Amino acid sequence: MDDIDIRFMYRALEIAAKATGRTNPNPMVGAVIVKNDEIVGEGFHHKAGTPHAEIHALNAAGNNAFGATMYVTLEPCSHYGKTPPCVETVIKAGIKRVVIATIDPNPRVTGKGLRKLENAGIDTRVGVLENEAVKLNEVFFKYIRKGMPYVALKTAMTLDGKIASFNGDSRWITNEESRNFVHRLRNTYDAVLVGIGTVLKDDPWLNTRLNCEDIKDPIRIIIDTNLDLPRESRISKTALKQRTLVFCSHNAAEDRKQYLSSKGIKIIPVQAHAGLIELEDVLKILGKMEICSVLVEGGGEINAYLMQQHLVDKVYWFIAPKIIGGKEAPSPIGGKGIELMDNALELKEIEIQRFHEDLMIIGYF
Repeated sequence: MDDIDIRFMYRALEIAAKATGRTNPNPMVGAVIVKNDEIVGEGFHHKAGTPHAEIHALNAAGNNAFGATMYVTLEPCSHYGKTPPCVETVIKAGIKRVVIATIDPNPRVTGKGLRKLENAGIDTRVGVLENEAVKLNEVFFKYIRKGMPYVALKTAMTLDGKIASFNGDSRWITNEESRNFVHRLRNTYDAVLVGIGTVLKDDPWLNTRLNCEDIKDPIRIIIDTNLDLPRESRISKTALKQRTLVFCSHNAAEDRKQYLSSKGIKIIPVQAHAGLIELEDVLKILGKMEICSVLVEGGGEINAYLMQQHLVDKVYWFIAPKIIGGKEAPSPIGGKGIELMDNALELKEIEIQRFHEDLMIIGYF
């Protein structure tokens, strides 16, 4: 086992990432088959319900798989789901050794695939580039362990911390390149979430607008306690083309529920306390609907609630070199705020990217 070559695991991670945002509720997985220090087959999982990475790699390798080493980013599955268990096919193909980046956190799988390989006399090694493999599947790991979607918050502000001018004008804080990156995010997240305030102020499409072939629109999630969503809004007019969920109070007007439902919008009544919908309940419902990742593009109040309840996993924080001032101009995080600096939320694993003059900070809680 001393001749493990991490280059091949890096390659498996690279090809797994080709399916970013396309495999939920399954993980992204890449597999590479190596013989005589050469790749003889490789593959990745394209989307749920289709063959897994190991099967694509074995098909590509053919007879060369016998006696070869397989590098795979996640433990091969051992259970029947929408597809047969991969581990049986790996064993039958005569693979001599399997190098695994990380064990599958799914309770139906954890360790079982590994044990089947070992019981079949196949050499195994686990933990090669494990951190990289877990980060690649951060959405899957959160969803499997918590039953709730992975929540990323995207916001854009001026250098003096404003998300709009005092009269609400916010177009545009960031440049075109930054906005294009946001569309790339929408292309990979299952859903995008905003509050009704954002809809009333901006009348957004909340779709994906990119100049490429593989485009998917996220599910639109609107938090709208009283069902104030305008009938002539872009959201209402396009609900038959783009899946849209609106969470409202049980007390919202029945005629509004019926009308918006007739436009193709799924209305989901939930409990509201003091006029506010608890977003924990929303996320639990989304998890049961197999919505695994949510990109939040809301205003300061929704952002504040999510932060205060520790419901955000990751942030994409854009900063534009503009100053607009104004005591009444809104900031990215509203609410009451904290009293002591010692209680401030801190980001970890910081990355900084630049889009011409704009900066973007990526961080985790």
